[in-house]
Amino acid sequence: MEIENIQEVLQAHKLSEAEYENIKSILGREPNLVEIGIFSAMWSEHCSYKSSTKYLRGFPTKAPWVIQGPGENAGVIDIGDGMAAVFKMESHNHPSYIEPYQGAATGVGGILRDIFTMGARPVANLNALRFGNVLDKESIGRYQRHLVRGVVEGIGGYGNCMGVPTIGGETSFDECYNGNILVNAFSLGLAKSDEIFYGKAEGIGNPVIYVGSKTGRDGLGGAVMSSDSFTEESKSLRPTVQVGDPFTEKLLLEACLELFQTDHVVGIQDMGAAGLTSSSFEMAGRSGSGMIMHLDKVPAREEGMTPYEFMLSESQERMLLCAKKGSEQEIIDIFEKWDLDAAVVGEVTDTGNMELFWHGEKCAEVPVDPVSEEAPVLDRPTREPAYLSRIAKFDLNAEEKIANQDAYNKLISSLEVVDKAWIYDQYDSMVQTNTAKGPGTLDASVIRVKENGKALAMSSDCNPRYCYINPEIGGALTVVESGRNVAMSGAQPLAITDCLNFGNPENPEVMWQFAKATDGIKQACEKLSTPVVSGNVSLYNETDGISVFPTPTVAMVGLNDDEHKVLPSSFQNEGASLYLIGETGSDFGGSLYLKELYGKTEGTLPEIDYEKELALWKLVIEANKAGILNAAKDINVGGIAVALSKMAAISGKGIDAKISVGDERDIFSETFSRAIVETNDDAAFEAKAKELGLAIEKIGTVGGESVSVNDVSIDLGELQTIYYNRFKAVIEQDL
Repeated sequence: MEIENIQEVLQAHKLSEAEYENIKSILGREPNLVEIGIFSAMWSEHCSYKSSTKYLRGFPTKAPWVIQGPGENAGVIDIGDGMAAVFKMESHNHPSYIEPYQGAATGVGGILRDIFTMGARPVANLNALRFGNVLDKESIGRYQRHLVRGVVEGIGGYGNCMGVPTIGGETSFDECYNGNILVNAFSLGLAKSDEIFYGKAEGIGNPVIYVGSKTGRDGLGGAVMSSDSFTEESKSLRPTVQVGDPFTEKLLLEACLELFQTDHVVGIQDMGAAGLTSSSFEMAGRSGSGMIMHLDKVPAREEGMTPYEFMLSESQERMLLCAKKGSEQEIIDIFEKWDLDAAVVGEVTDTGNMELFWHGEKCAEVPVDPVSEEAPVLDRPTREPAYLSRIAKFDLNAEEKIANQDAYNKLISSLEVVDKAWIYDQYDSMVQTNTAKGPGTLDASVIRVKENGKALAMSSDCNPRYCYINPEIGGALTVVESGRNVAMSGAQPLAITDCLNFGNPENPEVMWQFAKATDGIKQACEKLSTPVVSGNVSLYNETDGISVFPTPTVAMVGLNDDEHKVLPSSFQNEGASLYLIGETGSDFGGSLYLKELYGKTEGTLPEIDYEKELALWKLVIEANKAGILNAAKDINVGGIAVALSKMAAISGKGIDAKISVGDERDIFSETFSRAIVETNDDAAFEAKAKELGLAIEKIGTVGGESVSVNDVSIDLGELQTIYYNRFKAVIEQDL
């Protein structure tokens, strides 16, 4: 039957005229509303990556330690002794802006399902959060502070109930996020390397079983909503935000892990964005099969639901699995034991089509491949942003000079710098008792792997200011800096997952930023031998025509062969020597110094020296193995003065450091490939640095009741008061 008001229907489903013509060509007829809903969801940016696929194809994805790269629910790497790490990062930006608690909570729930769907028990979470101007005294600031409180409560509420520790992450603030906050959730799980499960539906006649919570109308249109820009009216989109129940998810996790001990499972898939549609089409698409589904057999939470609603609902805590024929009742028994719904809703066929039935009548039939594997790949126009030529001309020397002590006082109280205990104290970081280096300890977070006596280090990183002034180098630096953080803990960086957050892809300048940032990530991954094993793209982070800064967040995972040799990132022993590794230049492009003191995100970035970077990693990792280091911390935002101050505040130990610089302001420079180490054998460390051809400088010894770096100083107690109290005072000012 022909749909009336087809233009309105297409507009509501964010489908173009060309896409509609393509749908008619694929079907050989006019689609019905259920079929339009299916195509709309599967061809949305959120599910199909139609604007980004062109640029993702060149990512390095293979290495001897990679078991599973992109294309599954999560990536998998070998960590030795028959064990594997399973990890991924995802975005939940749009829902979190509309409804911060549920948006963030269901983001955590979704990423956890991606992990345990693969057969892994989740053992560590991270999150990367970007908010707008929380210092603003007017309505923008009040709303942003409300968002911070809601998002953090949502992440904590869900993760804590699941019994998965949140062991680290990052939080930053910029006006560019006033209209679109970014909430990126990362999870890592452990599994036996020969017991990984995949999202496929194969074997003609094998049953398709729905398990988990009942389906309701929550989250309808969520994938489509996340593939569009915001306007002021978008705050009324709450019905498109899912509602999570972590207690049900905990039951689902345990039921799935019990199921995985049997040989009943052929494949299993989380119902994430686009719910039953994406899970069924992706499972059939991966194996080139077809599927019949009887939607009236899907457990329903609400009365009078339609086939359209069953296919597009994004109700949480649900899975679709393909089982071996004859095992249906045993599977249902496992899930019912855990007080969860389970129902046989269909079977695998050899037709290559998805056939949907409603009380015995066919209500939709769509070929699987064109929907799941052949979504449109767009080649959107790109154009170098006009602002770049203007900001590249920035000259720090042309600005009014600010005394170093005044600059220091401003920088150490920056929200980018101060401790975020207000956030991470709401997360359980010690549950499961494997956390070796948790939140607030600087650089990477670390868990021990009790099965093999090793440790896994992980770090999330992105400097949006760098990506704004040079998306290519900025994109590469997300890989470099997350890898350096991991190396500072003594672990060898192995692989990344990413969450590529950008503005409106219909804007050629945004697509240019995306193209350049992905080029940078590719280059860094190749040079550093850290392939991409999973990831996510989030576009349309734009409100009223204003896009966020390019924010390609990267989470690096690395392996330390000895759980007892995890390197701290703060001062350890009074009287120990401190060394600076690397040379310091006057590098202020996109720096915190420019942002905090002059209100500018301008300048240029130097090229990355990958050989120096790798040598730095090698020096720290090998010196740690040799037992000659007490601590290591990379130098990043705010330069060496800020890095030393953070180390001092956390350790409660002072420092009097003297650094050779060409300009007195260079103690705030953000030159790449540098680190501070605390040694216990100066001669051995100096010999190892010389062997690797790295410049080092002894800058002082640990101790005292103050922090002095060249011509700036502060009392240690005063520094700690600022460091630990400032953030809470800002975020709670409305309460």
